Amino acid sequence: MNDDIAARALVERVTSSPGYTSAVGTQVALVERGSVHLRLARRPDLLQFNGHFHGGVIAGLADHAAGAAVTTALPPGRIAVTVDLHVNYLSPASGEAIVAKARAVRMGASICVASVEVMTTADGQEQLAAIATATLRAVDLPPLQPG
Repeated sequence: MNDDIAARALVERVTSSPGYTSAVGTQVALVERGSVHLRLARRPDLLQFNGHFHGGVIAGLADHAAGAAVTTALPPGRIAVTVDLHVNYLSPASGEAIVAKARAVRMGASICVASVEVMTTADGQEQLAAIATATLRAVDLPPLQPG
């Protein structure tokens, strides 16, 4: 199987497995070695009282995208888990969706770093809503639960 196809299959499977990412409706938009884009459509339960995407939802999407981006650059059978996540919120995310665009920045033997831009989209336009940096650890892939 082609590496990009295998990487996308893994990201799709992890994202759709029972748990937070599937519960909030995370969609896989792009998967390439070291780069992943994830999308969340606007839903009332993901918003603050004022109609903007909740900061925790933005951080959760950035976290999952960072882990997925690093995982696609790891050898088969390894995945990335978050050690540390820093998020800077730059503007309200009030569009019809948010998209986390993550890329692996540094791949060490066990510790890796990813950067993420979280965009809010409205009427075909994107605006930068947040940036994040994640430090991740490479671990053996545990058995995935049937989804």
